[in-house]
Amino acid sequence: MVIFNDGVAETRTPESQVVDTDVLIVGSGPAGASAALFLSTLGVDNIMITKYRWTANTPRAHITNQRTMEIFRDVGIEDQVLADATPHDMIGDTVFCTSIAGDEIGRILTWGNHPARHADYELASPSLNCDIPQTYLEPILVRNATMRGTQTQFSTEYLSHEQDAEGVNVRVLNRLTGSEYTIRAKYVIGADGARSKVAADIELPLEGEMDIAGSMNITFKADLAELVGHRPSVLYWVVQPGSNIGGIGAGLVRMIRPWNEWLIVWGFDISQGAPDVTQADALEVVRNLIGVPDLDAEITGISLWGNNEQYATHLQNGSVFCAGDAVHKHPPSNGLGSNTSIQDSYNLAWKIAAVVNGQAEDSLLETYSVERAPVAKQIVTRANQSGREFGQLFEALGLEPGQSEDEMHAAIASRKDNSAAGANKRAKVREAMELKNYEFNAHGVELGQRYASTAVVTDDREPTPNPRDPQLYYEACTDPGVRLPHVWIGDSADKHSTHDLAAYARFTVFTGTTGAAWEDAALKVSDRLGVRIDTIVIGPDRDTTDLYFDWDRVRGIAEDGAILVRPDKHIAWRIQSLPDNPAAELEQALSSVLGRTTSRTSNLGGNPSVGGSRAHADSHDKETVRS
Repeated sequence: MVIFNDGVAETRTPESQVVDTDVLIVGSGPAGASAALFLSTLGVDNIMITKYRWTANTPRAHITNQRTMEIFRDVGIEDQVLADATPHDMIGDTVFCTSIAGDEIGRILTWGNHPARHADYELASPSLNCDIPQTYLEPILVRNATMRGTQTQFSTEYLSHEQDAEGVNVRVLNRLTGSEYTIRAKYVIGADGARSKVAADIELPLEGEMDIAGSMNITFKADLAELVGHRPSVLYWVVQPGSNIGGIGAGLVRMIRPWNEWLIVWGFDISQGAPDVTQADALEVVRNLIGVPDLDAEITGISLWGNNEQYATHLQNGSVFCAGDAVHKHPPSNGLGSNTSIQDSYNLAWKIAAVVNGQAEDSLLETYSVERAPVAKQIVTRANQSGREFGQLFEALGLEPGQSEDEMHAAIASRKDNSAAGANKRAKVREAMELKNYEFNAHGVELGQRYASTAVVTDDREPTPNPRDPQLYYEACTDPGVRLPHVWIGDSADKHSTHDLAAYARFTVFTGTTGAAWEDAALKVSDRLGVRIDTIVIGPDRDTTDLYFDWDRVRGIAEDGAILVRPDKHIAWRIQSLPDNPAAELEQALSSVLGRTTSRTSNLGGNPSVGGSRAHADSHDKETVRS
């Protein structure tokens, strides 16, 4: 490269180039690609790199829960996701059997499809869950992030980084040319998977173990509509004697596309090392689990992976953060992996935007670890517990390690006996199946996350109790730190979710007719702090009416009180009723959330919003190259 410096030509090697950005994201999976999308939506300059040449080539993650669908709705891609997804009503008839064509042990209506649970899901969110394989979801995230401003670099590998007081220098490798160069960023997000090099380099504290069990994925194509079309589901669990996983044969047949693309998850004894699985071996496993000896199936992929039980207790070091599988590593039980990864990034991105735009202090970024590390622990624990709860079904069926194949067949068949022993076994099987609701209908786990950090201003009220099991059931409330309750509000022509009116690019105050003074207060505080605050006044005298009176039931404050909602839809602060000086109360609360101890009277960000980009004040010794 030739650069003219004061009229003198200098030749510099590619190694001397520095590419400048606000945020560098390492990894283009669900955590990385969503981080890029959120940052670009907020107008923050970012680069996303991945050492791979394209997005996921295996379906991996798939269940997309309501919280994640709400987030996709917020950033305007929900319709794109639904267009490529298997919808809610086709994913829930989860079957337990000895083979797909064989003896059925029982079914569970899952993911909120049971009539007794479906209302809970409809009431809790404007969006329903769905199934979209990672091979379909990642391109949507990457495409939208790139269209909105992300510089996406494939075949670009993270090598190392060095931090200083102003940011991070990251050394990367162009795997096509073999050349190395530096990316200078204010912040780095390591979203490079369960064996994250970024997490290792910043020495994140980890608890738990990796590779506690082994699994293989076998993807295949076969038309199974005749066997499954009448009991549509994304998951078919097979308990099959004669196959060995700790002495008991068990596997999963998972729908990728109804009803001709499939994935089998089959375990192996990891202590014996990774097996050599041939195409013929894979075809045999497929035919055994489907229960059709001459099934016409095309094997499309074979891969091995380890089951993990590990989480990070802190998610950052200085200006380098980690998200996704880098900080929570667990089996796919409960379908929490990609959902939690995307929600990590949703939490982090608005905070980075606020700091980059000078609207918040660096201390706001510390709340990412404080809020999300407990979630990482919770979902790793829950996913592994769900896996272990299969043991109760095996026990109920009378399956024990060391049994012969004939003994296993006899044990399973004995649940049909016309005897007291048979009746007792059937009751135990039913109880074991009901326990699996903690894996397949854990609505409270999915929506009930409660943050406690300096980015939440608590009040003197006791947390709202959940009268039902908090893992199975979500209880809507407005306690500081919880997710904003969804209700439908609007007018005679249109209705909107409360989530629709609390956009990601701003803070939002909700109040009622007699709290109209909060509108003026929000304008004053917005101007003083340089942070956009919208006010939604819900009342019959306004464009937004409490259509079904549901807001009145869940708001938890008087009509003239106020609820301050963060960009990520979690409640930052609430006040029971209108005070004498609402602007002062709101300013104090928002300043506390943003880590600002004193008010700033000037509009720091020009147009007050969480999004937007700011010119860099940094100067670097090396040439800065922008693409």
